[in-house]
Amino acid sequence: MISNLIKPLIWFVAGIVLVVVTIFQPQQLAAAPAPVYIAQGNEVQSVVNKGLSANPAQLAPLPYAYNALEKAIDAETMKIHHDKHHKAYVDNLNNALKKYPQLQGRTIEAMLRDLNNIPEDIRTTVRNNGGGHLNHTMFWEIMSPTGGGLPTGNIATEINKTFGSFENFQKQFNTAGGQRFGSGWVWLVRNPKGQLQITSTPNQDSPIMDGLYPIMGNDVWEHAYYLRYQNRRAEYLSNWWNVVNWNEINKRAQASRSQPST
Repeated sequence: MISNLIKPLIWFVAGIVLVVVTIFQPQQLAAAPAPVYIAQGNEVQSVVNKGLSANPAQLAPLPYAYNALEKAIDAETMKIHHDKHHKAYVDNLNNALKKYPQLQGRTIEAMLRDLNNIPEDIRTTVRNNGGGHLNHTMFWEIMSPTGGGLPTGNIATEINKTFGSFENFQKQFNTAGGQRFGSGWVWLVRNPKGQLQITSTPNQDSPIMDGLYPIMGNDVWEHAYYLRYQNRRAEYLSNWWNVVNWNEINKRAQASRSQPST
């Protein structure tokens, strides 16, 4: 008798549970928030797409003290160069992109490769300040207090194969930097054929605008050296090799073999 009463009761309770689940589960699923991924500056950006974030662009601290590169660059120059000039590029770029927030989701590299499709009223600002931010971010990284000396690793082999010797490469690099009229940069790049070449660009133009991958570059704007060297750019170019970070340059050379211009 009791068992006959329990069975209907169990089925009744089960039916109620089924109805409750059916009614409320869709609402719970609909109310569940979509996952949100918040970019944490360049660290996340480098993992996701290996580009420099513009959401917003950020000035990273120097990876060493202002006076750490005294073998080539004095502390006051480093402080002004990083804290004033580089910061200005970052601030100017962020201010320009406020008008077009959809561009903030793109990397600096992507915008510079596609300048013709950047709105005309901010195109020059993106070119100059996006380029300045990208160029300087690389510049600080390819120098080190323990740098200098002969190149090591695969880049040494490639330099010797392409230029005959490190001495020949160094001479050609310095000559190109000395001949850059006015302000600009001198570069070692990889071209679309996979070959190393030396080039220079005016102002803050990045080699990626011409489909080249910047492996290393030296800033020959006067603000990079004038406090110590005044008009002696050749001396600055010569001393700069004392702080070149070949470990970082090897990383960039390796990346250039398998990635688009970055």
